[in-house]
Amino acid sequence: MFSASGLLDSPPLQTPNPSSVMVTVTTAADQPLTLNELYARQVEHLSLLPQDKNNPEAVSTAAVQANFITPRDPVIQTANGGRLPTVPLAEAKELNRLKDAVENQGSQSRRYERSTAEQEIDHGATMVDHASGQSSTADAPLRSAIPLTKTHPLFPQLPLYGPPTLLRNLQTTAFQLSSAILSTAFLGTIVLGSLFTSIPLLFHHLYRRLTFRNPDARRPFYDEEKRRQKIRKQSARAWKRRRNTSFPKPGDGDDEELSRQEEEYEPTEGGKDPLICDLGYYARRVGLDVEEFSVQTEDGFILALWHIYNPKEYTRTSSSHRDRDEPMIFPNNYLDNEHVSPSQQHPPGKRRYPVLLIHGLLQSVGSYCTNDDDSLAFYLAKSGYDVWLGNNRHGMQPRHQMLSYSDPRMWNWNIRQMGVMDLPALISRVLSETDFPKLALVCHSQGTTETFVALAKEQRPEIGNKISVFCALAPAVYAGSLIGKMYFKFMRIISPGMFRVIFGIHAFIPLMMTMHRWLPGSLYGALGYRVFSFLFNWSDTRWDRGLRDRLFQFAPVYVSAESMRWWLGRECFASQKCILATREEAQQEEAEDEGNDEGSDDDDDNDNEAMENYFVRGKTHQTELGAEGSSKFRGRNAWYSEQVPPFALWVAGSDKLVDGRRLLRRFERGREPCVRVVHAKIIEEYEHLDIIWAMDMIEKVGKEVKEVIWKTASGEAREVCRVPKDCGGLGIWDDPARR
Repeated sequence: MFSASGLLDSPPLQTPNPSSVMVTVTTAADQPLTLNELYARQVEHLSLLPQDKNNPEAVSTAAVQANFITPRDPVIQTANGGRLPTVPLAEAKELNRLKDAVENQGSQSRRYERSTAEQEIDHGATMVDHASGQSSTADAPLRSAIPLTKTHPLFPQLPLYGPPTLLRNLQTTAFQLSSAILSTAFLGTIVLGSLFTSIPLLFHHLYRRLTFRNPDARRPFYDEEKRRQKIRKQSARAWKRRRNTSFPKPGDGDDEELSRQEEEYEPTEGGKDPLICDLGYYARRVGLDVEEFSVQTEDGFILALWHIYNPKEYTRTSSSHRDRDEPMIFPNNYLDNEHVSPSQQHPPGKRRYPVLLIHGLLQSVGSYCTNDDDSLAFYLAKSGYDVWLGNNRHGMQPRHQMLSYSDPRMWNWNIRQMGVMDLPALISRVLSETDFPKLALVCHSQGTTETFVALAKEQRPEIGNKISVFCALAPAVYAGSLIGKMYFKFMRIISPGMFRVIFGIHAFIPLMMTMHRWLPGSLYGALGYRVFSFLFNWSDTRWDRGLRDRLFQFAPVYVSAESMRWWLGRECFASQKCILATREEAQQEEAEDEGNDEGSDDDDDNDNEAMENYFVRGKTHQTELGAEGSSKFRGRNAWYSEQVPPFALWVAGSDKLVDGRRLLRRFERGREPCVRVVHAKIIEEYEHLDIIWAMDMIEKVGKEVKEVIWKTASGEAREVCRVPKDCGGLGIWDDPARR
């Protein structure tokens, strides 16, 4: 290891001894810094704590080097092997360059002067292509091992928050105070607006009651709602009798039917719904159960991963195994001899094919588990799949390997970190636990966004090789008309600095989570519905109103203000109206498409029919257009490479939050030559949340998701897995990429 004198006796990429990082910086204003002094200053800049050689914790958490997860995502590794989140590229490269220089050239007597070329690279004046000689060997100097690249305009670099000092603590406190006042005022305005707009609906409801008409009778599923409400009451009575006596009492025909349904999946919870934020409780109400795994990302965040299982055929793994949190992405031989894979509890031919579900914005995976047996997660589990539910960072309980809640670095992330860090960690853990080479990925809303981002060529396209099919529910790639609402415009026009003053640099409006903890479930559910309905123009027309309060027990969750700024601030999604293309690029493509469509006699109906036929075929796009309309020309700005998995998309036709039709047009018009679409469907009457909460969701979405997953599973996987219910006649999908 190298010491303060700059002597070294270790390979370049080995972690230095913690004590060796401590170098006292003593400089005069008229003297240049030595290599060791520059390195010590950079270490101080990026460490967990201010550096003090008399503080063992500071020594062990000193920054050692930057590990590049992607060309634009450096993660700081500390002396004790810990991880700190992404820092600006220039800071990460400077740390690695200085470390490389100290280890290979340095002594304190040698003065360090960077070349003009190096300074230009640092400031973005010179960009090096990935294939321009950058080394990927393990023993290469850090400087040459880093692939340099430009910053994507839709993903500006995050701010740098150094270790806690008096000045930084004062600044952080100032942001907390300003945001506590201003964000609460903003939330109060939204709540008052939602209550005010509810007044006409209230009067209309009262008027129909006074005229002896049922205001609910016009709901499209009114009769079905009454039937389900009756079943829930019968189940509650049956549960109460079961608790009060050890002998079952004879019941009516409905109770007998319930008993038959419980033979395979016996509920272990029941009675009146207490309206709690407990995923396991609602699983046990339908005869299932869950176990929670801890998953650590490559930047140190701890995620919650839930595994749904039938307790009659599966025994949960040990808590020590579930709590493993090493940041291992797609490791070899993950399972040791002391632990048994969940899939190994099933005999050959009876294994369950793994399915991972990811939630939407301001939600948790509990959103897939709130409609009893008509919940998508429970439906897939009872159909024969091995269902896993992945929460993104923070969720209901913010956790990090090293950072505390009050540290602004704990909240310094946006959708890109969720895509390139959270998603691979969750996929890797599921595959490691189930011992399958691939899984099916089902995402809703923001979950689709992080996946579309992660699969892009310049992000982490290699995870596409681990996904058998990507099922996107209400895909959030292009912005809908709702982005023009007044309160969204307000967030878009204010500067990034003012955004941080109003909403802070920690959690986004944390008062929402405080209300979640303290308000009764029924009041919180009713208020949550009114607020979100006002914000996003949603209605409960197609939901089971008897379960509406339960739906909002798992939302909102902790998200970072920086993440909301990416969605709603002036620089990114709200301004560009797309997650992977600037407004100018999107407008240029739209103009090209309109030009190529000129002279066509097809009306909108014919265009929709042609699009539907294309997706039914499930083939890559082929066109007979001229040079500028050719498939090669149209795909020149493609987001995805050959590694992309097959896509299946369900678009809500009445969705004003995102524009799914525009994404389908992008695929149909050949903008993505490598994308294979196995299934696509537009459900005209559906709104954004109907696609997971509508009463007919199982018929219109759930059954198709179940079939698509099985059709795209490999032959090898189908041989060892049980056939999902009603999927016995489905063959393997003819993937165009295999021809």
